[in-house]
Amino acid sequence: MTLTAMPELVDTRIEDVRWADLGLKQLSQTACGAALTRLGLDPAAFEISLLGCDDATIAALNSDFRGKPTATNVLSWPSVDRAADTPGKTPEAPKTDPAGRTELGDIAIAFDTCEREANVSETPMHAHVSHLLVHGTLHLLGYDHISNKDAALMEGLEVEILATLGIPDPYCNETNKNDGNTGKD
Repeated sequence: MTLTAMPELVDTRIEDVRWADLGLKQLSQTACGAALTRLGLDPAAFEISLLGCDDATIAALNSDFRGKPTATNVLSWPSVDRAADTPGKTPEAPKTDPAGRTELGDIAIAFDTCEREANVSETPMHAHVSHLLVHGTLHLLGYDHISNKDAALMEGLEVEILATLGIPDPYCNETNKNDGNTGKD
């Protein structure tokens, strides 16, 4: 009997070597997988593309796609708009493709901004990046923070998912609550 390796959930492209040094590939598998698992989705049925870049690259992407020519921590592009019509309502789960894995979308994350935010909030870099990867994955699944009800739902899920990874609540103090981790992507 031949065993075949399971495909990775996250297809990671590293443009900034500092991400490799941090272990972005493994962090992304763990954080994005935890988000899907918490929502009752099998990570083996899905695929996410991730770009580990620097501030210059993410600023260009932010300008091109959002008209905001500044660096940000994380950006996400869902393959399908899954957002719920009613604020605070859980988005519909993505359909799985019986013929293969379902693409959820793309995430880009900027090392410089993440490192700066982690330092300001006195959060370990791996914990901050894990939070942003969970955050980006939830965006791919239709969650957002446009309204207060949507933000409460999304942040509550983030806290639950991060807890399964042994990462404390990133919203537990005002420094973290107002550091711009949400609302930028």
